[in-house]
Amino acid sequence: MSTIEVLANKEYKYGFVTDIESDMIPRGLTEETVRQISAIKNEPDWLLEFRLKAYRHWLTMEEPKHWPNITYPEVDYQSIIYYSAPKQKATKASLDEVDPELLKTFDKLGIPLQEQMQLAGVAVDAVFDSVSVATTYKEKLKKHGVIFGSFSDAVQEHPELVKKYLGSVVPTNDNYFAALNSAVFTDGSFCFIPKGVRCPMELSTYFRINNSETGQFERTLIVAEEGSHVSYLEGCTAPNSIRTNYTPQLSNWWRWIMLRSSIQQCRTGMPAMKKAAVEFIIL
Repeated sequence: MSTIEVLANKEYKYGFVTDIESDMIPRGLTEETVRQISAIKNEPDWLLEFRLKAYRHWLTMEEPKHWPNITYPEVDYQSIIYYSAPKQKATKASLDEVDPELLKTFDKLGIPLQEQMQLAGVAVDAVFDSVSVATTYKEKLKKHGVIFGSFSDAVQEHPELVKKYLGSVVPTNDNYFAALNSAVFTDGSFCFIPKGVRCPMELSTYFRINNSETGQFERTLIVAEEGSHVSYLEGCTAPNSIRTNYTPQLSNWWRWIMLRSSIQQCRTGMPAMKKAAVEFIIL
């Protein structure tokens, strides 16, 4: 039996569900859904317009269904919950303010977030359903000029960078799933590496789906200026569920000068993820 077969047949250890109270919006997708997501996240007008433009374009498109090597159940876009977030303080001054159940969840996944247990040499942005709940080593990275954290925080703290680069690699009208993601993305990671800087740590985003009726719409934006270097890893797990989690993810890459900045990227999924999720990755 090959290594791939062994991994594929390995017992799935991450099929548990975290018992936590969540805020959700009604299922279904309309223009009001898009406006509601933007309002919840307190986004500027230009980002709402970005979303609305993408949504209106998506309405004119047809979903591609003739893939050469993959089949998946037909997606009912009106049955999905497009935003679900654990109830907690909107602003967290430290990890001490993160719900202990969320910390326990990431501990069980092998991604400890507490300061004394954090993975050495790896900064992690932990995303739970529709929101980032914690990012490790932010201050250490900041000393090197590296910005790393949630996409939502970047919109508030570095709007000029987000506005400049958002959709610059994969525009909203590129394809059906890019348009959908651009309309309803909820969170993900933002990373900025200045010119000539080698990021001193590995960067990683871990996406955890908990609500079986929620689509996890991720958005990752990495800006690496000329002569910089960063290594970035994504991981994702979901509970065992009778429903299909839907996670169209868009990693949006921008390099000032092609091949003169170095971005190493890898996306991983745990064994048996194919039973729990359908993923579309646009790079």
